[in-house]
Parts: sequence; structure tokens; C-alpha cells
Amino acid sequence: MDESFKIPARPHPAGDRTAARVKAVRRRRVTVYAARLLVLALVLGAWELTARNGIIDPFNFSMPSRIWDQIVQWTLHGTPQGSLGEQIWYTLYEALLGWVFGVAGGVVLGISLGRVRFLADVFSPYIKVLNALPRIALVPIFLILFGLGPASKVASAVVLVFFPVFFNAFQGAREVDRNLVANARILGASNRRVTLQVVIPSATSWIFTSLHVSFGFALIGAIVGEYLGAAKGIGLLISASQGTFNTAGVYAAMAILAVVALLTEGLLTFAERKLFRWKPGGSGAGE
Repeated sequence: MDESFKIPARPHPAGDRTAARVKAVRRRRVTVYAARLLVLALVLGAWELTARNGIIDPFNFSMPSRIWDQIVQWTLHGTPQGSLGEQIWYTLYEALLGWVFGVAGGVVLGISLGRVRFLADVFSPYIKVLNALPRIALVPIFLILFGLGPASKVASAVVLVFFPVFFNAFQGAREVDRNLVANARILGASNRRVTLQVVIPSATSWIFTSLHVSFGFALIGAIVGEYLGAAKGIGLLISASQGTFNTAGVYAAMAILAVVALLTEGLLTFAERKLFRWKPGGSGAGE
């Protein structure tokens, strides 16, 4: 057949719309990241200029250049308590351990009480009372009970992590579609199989929502415990810097802690997207 008589391929409107949507999402993402960097640069620049010109007191507020110099000094020459990496790992270890224990306890008890109304009715007042306690005030008690080692910081992280995870897991178990549970029972599923194959998967999105907040609480628990008494850790860096009136050191330790928290948040977000790719918007396109 003559090539000149071939019918030209028709464009695919659906494919064009999808490609345009993907480009728009990528363009928006780049714009958002650029705007974030611009805001950070403006804040740091204004902070540096106002401190250098004496508008704010550099002794009390320091300035970004001094904070950066302090981080470089700690990185190259270490801290009085050891290398900077050792301090970061010590705090991260305590926070991670407390986060794991707090999440595990919160999920197990939340699902259990969400599934068994009798247990929820019995333990409800006790959980409300414990949740009403100022949990940071328990940190000195943990220091007395467990000493200055990691155990007291882990315990502090656990009590801060447990309740957000517990309430989300509890609500997720209560919000399971009753039709799914009824259909599973009709098919002969036992209570254990209903819990494992219906309730827990349905509550997973609720649980993951609490994980983002709860790791920040775990870091707070570890930092407060180290601040009050420890041999190593970022909290001890903050306390030691405060004791020597080193404002740049206080802000430098806080900046390092913020970077650690942001990296962990990114890992959790990545894991959530991978697990919930089936959900509409689960890939993060809407960001």
C-alpha cells in the first residue's frame, strides 16, 4: 500500500489530559519548593541583618552565621560530650525506641478497646485521667526511677507517643464499615480473622495519621529527659550551651533537631505513599 494513503493517527484526548495534569502537578511542586526556600532565605536574611545592625540583641537571639559556625565547629571538632554524630544518634536511638514501644502499645490497646466495648467501658475513665495528666511532668519521676541512662528518656517518649496513637487506633477501629464486618462474618470469619483482615487494614490510615505527630512527641520526650539529666544527646547540648550562655549553641542544637525531625517526617511520608498507592491522591499528587 502506498505510504501517501496512510490515515494519520488521531490524537488521544485522554492521554493529553493526563500528561497535562502530570506536568501541572510537577510545576506546582517545583513552585511550592521554591516558595519554601524563598521564605526560609527571607527569614534567615532578615534575622542576620537585624542582629548585625543591633535591631535585635545578638547575645540573646544570636544570628544564622554564628549558628552555622557552631554547627561546623561541632562537626569538625566534636562537642564536649563527644562527636556530634554520637549525640544525634543517642537522641535518635532513645526517640526511636520510645516511638516503637509507644506506637505498639497504642495500636494494640486502641484496636482492642475499639473492638471490645466492654473493655472500652471499663478502662475509659482511667485512660481519660491519664491523658489529662501533664505528661512532661512525669519526666523527673522517670529520671528518679530509671536513672540518667536511656531508659528514662525512652519512658518519657513512650508516654508522649502512646496517647495520640491510641486514640487514632481506637477511632479507626470504631469507624470500620459495619457491612465489611458483617460480610466477613457471613463468610465464616472468626473474631481474630475479622480483626486482622478487616479492622486493622481499615484503621491503618488512621494509625499512620498519628505516626507523623507522634514521632515529634518522641523527640520531645527524649530531649526533655536529656535536658534534665543525661550523659549524651542533643538535649544535653542545649543544656550545656545554656549553662555557658552560648546562644548560638542552643539554636544550633535546635536546628540539628529540626533537620532530624524533617528527615524522619519525609521517611514516614514516603512509606505512607507506598502503602496507600491505591487511595485517591495517595501518591501525593495533590501536594
